[in-house]
Amino acid sequence: MSCRFPGVDDLGGFWRLLLEGKSTVASFPEQRAADSHSNYTSHPDAATLRSGSFFDSIDGFDAEFFQAGAAEAAAMDPVQRLGLELAWEAVEDAGIPAATLAGREIDVVVGAAPSGYELLRKLSGSDQDDHYAALGSSGALIANRISSLFDVRGMSFSADSGQSSSLVSLALTCERIRAGAVDMAIAGGVHLIVDPEAGAGLANLGALSPDGRCFTFDERASGFARGEGGAFVLLKRLDLAVADGDHIHAVVRGWGVGSGGALTRMPDPSPDGQAAAVLSALTCAQVTFDDVDYVEAHGTGTRLGDPAEIAGLRAVFRHTGRSRRLVIGSVKTNVGHLEPAAGIVGFVKAALCVRRAHLVANVNFRTPNPAIDDFHDDFEVLDAARPWPSEPGRPRRAGVSAFGMGGTHAHVILEQAPAAPAEPRAMDEETACAAAVSYTHL
Repeated sequence: MSCRFPGVDDLGGFWRLLLEGKSTVASFPEQRAADSHSNYTSHPDAATLRSGSFFDSIDGFDAEFFQAGAAEAAAMDPVQRLGLELAWEAVEDAGIPAATLAGREIDVVVGAAPSGYELLRKLSGSDQDDHYAALGSSGALIANRISSLFDVRGMSFSADSGQSSSLVSLALTCERIRAGAVDMAIAGGVHLIVDPEAGAGLANLGALSPDGRCFTFDERASGFARGEGGAFVLLKRLDLAVADGDHIHAVVRGWGVGSGGALTRMPDPSPDGQAAAVLSALTCAQVTFDDVDYVEAHGTGTRLGDPAEIAGLRAVFRHTGRSRRLVIGSVKTNVGHLEPAAGIVGFVKAALCVRRAHLVANVNFRTPNPAIDDFHDDFEVLDAARPWPSEPGRPRRAGVSAFGMGGTHAHVILEQAPAAPAEPRAMDEETACAAAVSYTHL
């Protein structure tokens, strides 16, 4: 796996942030605002747009290492550059020599959206008569450049289903592995914000937190803070990962993706659609809801979103007859909402918790949202990190949710990696519905 956020350069840094219950939210850097020619300071919601989790700089890139000339690198949307870096780090973290991937059928699917860099270049005149301008602004090339970097020949595209993009990307690659189309895949998500004024539409929707903090499931919930960064995972068919002796963070047991259709008006969240995605993932994983200890929620901290998500989870409670409270949390309280990359960030958090047998605190939670009745009857939000309760013969399992405001819902079930067997297991129906994720020597 790989990840990067403001002040966090790798998985170790991310884990420390989670354990310590810290947040990366600050203000948009003044130099970046000046470089972007932004007029956001005159916007009525300037204070809201200024708050979020932002890198001090997004212009650093080792063009030579990634086989790009200076002019081509300058024309690249920074999300393309970040995608290349994180994909390389995910493969490197897995201990796989990049050269051994060349020519193989390996999928690359990335949840992403343009950062606004194309407009900045137009305003500055940088794209005039620029041979690389069209390539630099293409959303498709976020994934395509990664496929070219490793010379892999599988499916390669950038997905956009809104805020569920990266988790949908991961679910799609898992489905391809299960179907036997490929044995390995690279999935991830990236998000950068060149101009903070681009968030004005979200502010108009009432989605952004006025003070830049995300109070997921709390009575103070008033919106989310926008976030920059990304994460990537390397997936491999489980039986092959076990046979190769790979160090596995977690196993993807099941996944579910669907749309809320016309159940609610856009962009209101659909509890029924969200519940359907969770139930679909449980069916694919062949586990019960009681078998899941923790759910990394979409958890935006919005007035409509949190009550709707809890209603969806309660519908799953009723449908499955779950008999115990569920621990829930949201990484958005730590690093903000990375929008198209949000799902994969939650996935990486959950995988780290499963691997390290630890549950972490949910930042900014004090008192449950009064719009959610009897919250503590069914749910628990941790105010401090604690060891994951251990039960003999029961693997640790977590669910991860991501919901797009257009109605595309995704849920994934993660499970503790199996102990290395004395003899490699053959591919069977059970292992066909699972994929080893991001094996590493951490």
